[in-house]
Amino acid sequence: MFDGTDGTGGVDGVVGPLRSSRPSGGPAGRRAAVLLFVLPLLGAVGLVLGTSGSSPAHAAAACSGRLVKTVAFSTGSLRVYESRAYACAVTVANKPGARRDMRVSLQPRGGRAAVDSGRFTKLAGPVTVHALNRCVRASGSIAGKSASTGWILC
Repeated sequence: MFDGTDGTGGVDGVVGPLRSSRPSGGPAGRRAAVLLFVLPLLGAVGLVLGTSGSSPAHAAAACSGRLVKTVAFSTGSLRVYESRAYACAVTVANKPGARRDMRVSLQPRGGRAAVDSGRFTKLAGPVTVHALNRCVRASGSIAGKSASTGWILC
């Protein structure tokens, strides 16, 4: 009678037992597989969150692109970044900590200004505008002290 084997221990021409493609190794193999998955994930989370320090250098992650203009004033600085078709601006406090009035504004020529204002501890913004082949002007203030760029990126 036909039992589905071909005499070699396999079923219908398949040699050996059918197994999954997952490596065996018991609990140690599973732990290694989990570590290989979790460690890069934790590294990526660390890159996204950054350090817990509250330095003004942390504001560089707020805007993408390259830094094109920095205007310093007594309580902070206004930073303008440019990518291919966009401009971005942030106002960064020299001494982060207490909440105080902050504002950043970025306006493309012929367009409406993007504004972020309120009581912040570290920075105001980012604000982004479409600026492909357009001049922009930015202004920022912290606790009554302010700075502006005039028309740039023309």
